[in-house]
Amino acid sequence: MALLLTWPLEAGHKIVLAECDPDGGAILPGALQGTMANSHGLRNLALAGRQGQLGEAFWRQLVDVTDAGSRDRLVLPGLYDPAHASSLGPVWEQLANLFTGIEQYQHDVIVDLGRRGAVGPSSVLAQRADVVLMVTRNSLRGLQSAQVRLAALRDQLGGAAQIGLVLVEGGPFGRDEIQRTLQAEVVAVLPWQPEQAAVLSDGAEQPRRFEQGELMRAARTSTTRLRQMIATRRSRLGQPAAGGREASGAR
Repeated sequence: MALLLTWPLEAGHKIVLAECDPDGGAILPGALQGTMANSHGLRNLALAGRQGQLGEAFWRQLVDVTDAGSRDRLVLPGLYDPAHASSLGPVWEQLANLFTGIEQYQHDVIVDLGRRGAVGPSSVLAQRADVVLMVTRNSLRGLQSAQVRLAALRDQLGGAAQIGLVLVEGGPFGRDEIQRTLQAEVVAVLPWQPEQAAVLSDGAEQPRRFEQGELMRAARTSTTRLRQMIATRRSRLGQPAAGGREASGAR
């Protein structure tokens, strides 16, 4: 959500946060406070996918999260019941194809794959991404888990996408030490700010100067490096450098 709200947009461009965690989504009951029930979201694409109509149905499932109703920052809410993930088998590939070509509509996409979505049937979304981000705390417990998951990701992706780390501060280990140990670039370091984070995760009331707070400033700064990584990858592949798609693994 922090990346969605801080991603720089050129005139006429939009960005979508697609909540594709097979273990279920959190935005509808969290940031959106249940205001939309379950009328929009990933589950509704299962039938459309089987009928070959996912491309048309996708746009109807997006929720505007801007205060002004500008529809330039949009969310595809995730599953409200993880049991529904079994019905999405053919949908993941179709979504990956849609996201790959979405720039013709002047959209960028951030994909949230949760803890395990970058492996298994939904992993095609990570394989097609320009950049894959793993979010972890800089504690021993967090980094031990990240090390195991990074190894699995590298096996799964086989170099198909760049992998970077997003650190949430709260432990003793520094950026340089983590990069050396895990052999992955730390793309962003986010401060441990529970009050500010609760605005994004649970729809809590915004504290004063939320947009200028440490958390949102750090997220805004990270978009610069992300766009550089996307541009570098695309130049190697001979693709246009503008925009991009990222898959972000949750803690």
